[in-house]
Amino acid sequence: MFSLNKHYIIIIVCACLSYQVISARGASVSVGVNQEDDDFLNGTFPEGFMWGYATAAYQIEGAWNEDGKGESIWDHFTHRLISPIIDGSTGDIACDSYHKYAEDVELLKALGANFYRFSISWSRILPNGTNDVVNQPGIDYYNRLIDLLLENNITPMVTMYHWDLPQALQANYGGWPNESLVEHYENYARILFENFGDRVKYWITFNEPFNTCELGYGLSIAAPGILGEAIQPYLCAHTILKSHAKAYRLYESEFKPTQNGQVGITIDTEWMEPRNSSNPDHEEAAERARRFKHGWFAFPVFFGDYPPVMREMVDAASAAEGRNQSRLPTFDDNWKTLLNGSLDFLGLNHYTTELVAPGGLCLFPGWSCDQHVTKTKDPNWEGSASAWLKKVPWGLRKLINWIKDTYGNPKVLITENGWSDAGNSGLNDTQRIGYYTDYINNVMKAVILDGCNVQAYTAWSLMDNFEWANGFTDRFGVHWVNFTDPDRPRIPKASTVALKKIFDDNGFPEEK
Repeated sequence: MFSLNKHYIIIIVCACLSYQVISARGASVSVGVNQEDDDFLNGTFPEGFMWGYATAAYQIEGAWNEDGKGESIWDHFTHRLISPIIDGSTGDIACDSYHKYAEDVELLKALGANFYRFSISWSRILPNGTNDVVNQPGIDYYNRLIDLLLENNITPMVTMYHWDLPQALQANYGGWPNESLVEHYENYARILFENFGDRVKYWITFNEPFNTCELGYGLSIAAPGILGEAIQPYLCAHTILKSHAKAYRLYESEFKPTQNGQVGITIDTEWMEPRNSSNPDHEEAAERARRFKHGWFAFPVFFGDYPPVMREMVDAASAAEGRNQSRLPTFDDNWKTLLNGSLDFLGLNHYTTELVAPGGLCLFPGWSCDQHVTKTKDPNWEGSASAWLKKVPWGLRKLINWIKDTYGNPKVLITENGWSDAGNSGLNDTQRIGYYTDYINNVMKAVILDGCNVQAYTAWSLMDNFEWANGFTDRFGVHWVNFTDPDRPRIPKASTVALKKIFDDNGFPEEK
């Protein structure tokens, strides 16, 4: 679900890194919004536009040690003696979807969803992370879920990796910074394609690799909890990108001719708006931030290599630090070829916007420091239950247009977008309704008015769930879940009605 990098916005000052969270109050802030951006657009999306909901295995499944499942890094992380989770909770039971998946499918059907984006737990399929032991009960579980979705005319959209690496791969290899994981991920991908590819036609190799790498191996606030900001995140990203390329080429050569599916990757980013749009230095800083965040993973899969500005700045910083080689690894020509064009669609997770200016206090080397920017938020933006999440609907339209201009208008599936409230907020979630309405309307503006190639929208999330480092304190679901009730009832919030109407109407037609 939501990207842990938003939690990171709060934490990073305490970590003494370069991300400055300062008030924009009193500053000259120009976000360059035209009046048309504020006008509501009536109309509908193109025929065939897809609507769905998303979840992730660790956040909803529970059954963390049942039926042969192995331990994941999130199991291990949340079971620490001193809990790294705000409320001390774990995903051991979560929403208990392992046992209640049929009820979840009924919810999706009632909501009018065209598709359901869910993730497969690697350690539920391969308990050791390697293909020496294949756990048939895990395969059976996902087969039941996939079959039930299809019986209800709901398309399965499968995320192959949503942050829950088998702990054995972390313990034996050090996790994603070790390129030995490329082979193990490719083996895992093959098992998924072999067992589910006859019915699954949308595959997402990785969800938000930024969070896996920067928060898990850089700032230690996500599993596996490694503090290695200078180098580890860049090594992690390098391995993930190679793993993605191998999985994509495997599907392309061995499975696509008969299964006819599509493979993509989901990359998250805020929209980076110059704090002062009339200042060229601010615009340059904002573009640099976009390329360091989204471009870190998207440039390699579209063009075969990291953004030139990343190469230039990390190389220069590494030399200034007296290193013999850059902290940012390089791809040889073979890997550049494998990576270049390695996607059938781009998955996009987006929640909010940042205001960006040049500068930033740099105390320790790493991704945050390397880009030389400062990010803030306008205090006047409407806030959610999560300190990092502010409502800025025009930011999504600007981001989609930037993707069109930067990558050649690729096929985009919005794979996450959503709003948080607190656990005691009740069922009348009017703020969430307003958020979804305005953000989806801006997606429609990007499609209808700007010609952007967006073909799907996914609401996060189907139900309240385990919100990573925030535990059960932040609620993103359109269904309220009582986590103190062993039965984990799902109770619809008002947003279920509002979203169903948008889905059924395929947008916002003129009322007759």
